[in-house]
Amino acid sequence: MARPSLSRFLPWLSTVPAAILAWPFSAWLCAGFGVLFVLGWVDLKQHKQAVRRNYPLTGRLRYGLEYIRPEIRQYFLEDDEEKLPFSRNQRAMVYARSKVQNDKRGFGSIKDMYSADTEWLTHSLQPVQPDPAAFRIRVGGSQCTQPYDLSLLNISGMSFGALSPNAIQALNRGAALGQFAHDTGEGSISVHHRAHAGDLIWQIASGYFGCRTPDGHFNPELFALQAQSPQVKMIEVKLSQGAKPGHGGVLPKAKVSPEISEARGVPMGQDCVSPARHSAFATPIELLNFVTQLRQLSGGKPVGIKLCVGHPAEWFSLVKAMRQTDQTPDFVVVDGAEGGTGAAPIEFADHVGMPLRDGLRLVHNSLVGAGLRERIKIGASGKVISAFDMARCLALGADWCNSARGFMFALGCIQSRSCHTDHCPTGVATQDPVRQRAIVVTDKAERVYYFHANTMHALADLLGAAGLNSPSDISPQHLMVRNTQGQARTLASTIDTLLPGQLLQEPLDQSALPSPFAEFWHASDALRWGLTPA
Repeated sequence: MARPSLSRFLPWLSTVPAAILAWPFSAWLCAGFGVLFVLGWVDLKQHKQAVRRNYPLTGRLRYGLEYIRPEIRQYFLEDDEEKLPFSRNQRAMVYARSKVQNDKRGFGSIKDMYSADTEWLTHSLQPVQPDPAAFRIRVGGSQCTQPYDLSLLNISGMSFGALSPNAIQALNRGAALGQFAHDTGEGSISVHHRAHAGDLIWQIASGYFGCRTPDGHFNPELFALQAQSPQVKMIEVKLSQGAKPGHGGVLPKAKVSPEISEARGVPMGQDCVSPARHSAFATPIELLNFVTQLRQLSGGKPVGIKLCVGHPAEWFSLVKAMRQTDQTPDFVVVDGAEGGTGAAPIEFADHVGMPLRDGLRLVHNSLVGAGLRERIKIGASGKVISAFDMARCLALGADWCNSARGFMFALGCIQSRSCHTDHCPTGVATQDPVRQRAIVVTDKAERVYYFHANTMHALADLLGAAGLNSPSDISPQHLMVRNTQGQARTLASTIDTLLPGQLLQEPLDQSALPSPFAEFWHASDALRWGLTPA
């Protein structure tokens, strides 16, 4: 149910006859009682809500309070460190940095430094001052003729259709100002992505939006036409996403506007379907052939894949296919199950997919063990919002980070968690023309720019305090974590690490491999997803 604003009632109020407005108080009182009587009678006779039927009028309080419960909890009851999904302190940090306000905190930390899973960076007695402007990573292997120097923090995939036109424009304008990349999400490239010429990572998902045939299959000619645009810097094949891995989606035909129809290449008057799986490939080797095809069609631009890791054996199958064919993606973006800006079934959001840190470490380890890590860059996405979040991901094996909800906060998102209802109160995640007016593109673009710039400066300060000149120098040895017994240990001592080429040894010592390599690596198959049939 939408929450109407007062402005919507002003035209109606102007039509109320002056005679009615001049009623005496007693008349207004009688009218009020009359309205209450009618509402009570409706409650008593309706059949859908038991509370209202048994408790006319007063039962409505229950639904009203339930309706505003998220706001009551967020503004009055929620602890500053309670992450549901982001804490007040996290949101306040983004707001301050995006508005160039004071993001410092006085009177010490409010965290319990002795609780389990507490983490901290090991600082150095010889700190340095790295330059955040140099924090870029070149993506694109020997097969690329147009490699891209990518910022270490970029906008993660959020489609036009999920976000409003003004939000997309503000994000892209901010990316252009800060010289970082804007992932289109699977909804393809719209006129709003083009409006400010910010660098784009074009995401290709199972619907092949923007490069599809009328029946929904991949269209090489349409792909080449868009991919060779100078604004498109990289291509990302999305296999799965953190919000709902292994699950397709449907944009109802009522929400398919002319702009969405043009961007996605879908007809008006029909549901826009994102299948749960790709039709352009069915095996690991076919996926690598598809990646190679996209690289050629794009004119030699970096092409990679994005996935939320599911069954480890399926990822191992892909790594084996890379070794067997000598074809590799230029990058892999690991999305965590804790990520996701879109709507998802509760079971998928809470119980499907591997969390970011586990998935990131698995992907990094397998590429190291297979001797492929130097050829493939790794991005990390999933509740990355602060410089410390970035430092942790870099220490676990990432080369750069993507953030979705962090940049949504920079746009003004208040975490109302109504993204899927089209009733976003701040105009970020809605197609309602009235609500999206709240996003003033020039103002919000500056906030996007400053959030990125100030977070990168914060990362430089962190690395400098640790005595590191480059983000590539950070390792699990530079982070400490407190275990459940209250003991402080280096992060390196709590995670498994493979040696370069360890998975290629013959004979392979299964006993020397950590889980899940010991269970699934040997039995995975480059010719099919998952385990070799018994």
